[in-house]
Amino acid sequence: MAHEQKHPHTHDHHHHHHTFTRISKVLIWGIVLNLLYVLIEGGVGIYAHSMGLVSDAGHNLSDVFSLLLTLVGIKLALAHANKRFTYGYQKATILISLLNAIILLVAVGVIIVESIRKFTHPEPIDGDLVSWTAGIGIVINGATAWLLMKDQKEDLNVRGAFLHMAADTLVSVGVVIAGIVISFTGWVMIDPIISLVIAVLILISTWNMLKETLKLSIDGVPEGIDIERLKNKIENIPHVRSIHHLHVWALSTTINAMTLHVLIDSHDYEDEVKRQIKNCAEESGITHPTIEFETTPCGWEYTYGK
Repeated sequence: MAHEQKHPHTHDHHHHHHTFTRISKVLIWGIVLNLLYVLIEGGVGIYAHSMGLVSDAGHNLSDVFSLLLTLVGIKLALAHANKRFTYGYQKATILISLLNAIILLVAVGVIIVESIRKFTHPEPIDGDLVSWTAGIGIVINGATAWLLMKDQKEDLNVRGAFLHMAADTLVSVGVVIAGIVISFTGWVMIDPIISLVIAVLILISTWNMLKETLKLSIDGVPEGIDIERLKNKIENIPHVRSIHHLHVWALSTTINAMTLHVLIDSHDYEDEVKRQIKNCAEESGITHPTIEFETTPCGWEYTYGK
């Protein structure tokens, strides 16, 4: 007889809805401000012949697209399930996180290519104009990143938006430094050098998110869940003889699921064992467990994937 958790997430659902509503407002403001800044920064960069500003404007434009994707992901996560999508559209949040990571990598590639071109074709740069323009970017991107910082630890999709904003803030800081150095020394090569350094830092910060989203997109065990520890805790519950068919995966960037078969001494102990298994699951960050109890072995030994 199979037992499914009856979604005691009513509180969680309201909490997520409230959180996502707040994040949505932050994203909308971020989209509007970044779009305006892209137009200003791109125009000033072309006028001042600054590779740093032009590359930063391009990166900001990719961030506008990224913030839009994150906003779409949040709306999909809140959409109701239907007969064709019985889990709703929550899995789309993982795919959007993966796309965000890829966009970041493309942006890094563009910065590297343009920086190398700048080494071979240096141009005079107005350091003061560059610094003031990039300074505006620090305020806009830094404020957006700060507003997303709290929730980025709990949602991989929001983490993608946060990394974009944090990376843009870092790029803007680098451009300000380059502008100051150029103003005092006239050494224009500092512009592409700092762009390359920042590109490497963005690449490092993006790599872990890319690996995690790739893993979740093929139903790998989410980061932070020790499946061996979870298995041992369940097997040590009184009246549990063995478990098999243990599978753990992510339904979305915020919701993890688990299925397993449990061999117990008697069906009389089902309710108590089920309660303890659910506690073990919740402690591991799993809010959607599905449990099937058996009293006679079905011929399976415990192995992952069976």
